[in-house]
Amino acid sequence: MTKAELREKIKTLAVQVMAEKAKTDDAALAYDELVKFPALKDIIVDLLTDQFDSFLESVDWVAPRPTTFRINLLNGQNFLLMFTDRSWIGQVQGKKYYLLNLDEEERCALAINRLLRVGPASGAEMEGEASETDTTTDTADTEVEDEVDVNVDVDA
Repeated sequence: MTKAELREKIKTLAVQVMAEKAKTDDAALAYDELVKFPALKDIIVDLLTDQFDSFLESVDWVAPRPTTFRINLLNGQNFLLMFTDRSWIGQVQGKKYYLLNLDEEERCALAINRLLRVGPASGAEMEGEASETDTTTDTADTEVEDEVDVNVDVDA
């Protein structure tokens, strides 16, 4: 490989990397907290890849100190991310993961994967779905309930 070929390959790769970064920046615009806190966007990209927008419903800032965010997923599940002096702490289904360590970051990503596989929480609806009660009428309310004949035979 010559110097010119190497330069061209590096330029091509740099353009691809910058295009992916621009995509994540555009996806982050939909969430105010990700714009206000760029470090939060970075950790979400680490945990959910740059396609995080396909899985997030919203991001809520729930506590100022320690700064805590609730990440709401499209299937109705959620997890917490807390910012501390040293690093981020992820709390998924009650278990804490210190994201400073690579192995714990991987375990946190696997726990989020399990949350995403669970599906909608009971009573939660996915976007675009209409519940059956919205589309059909409840016929049980219009019908007259059958009378119940209760015979009590008491021998005393």
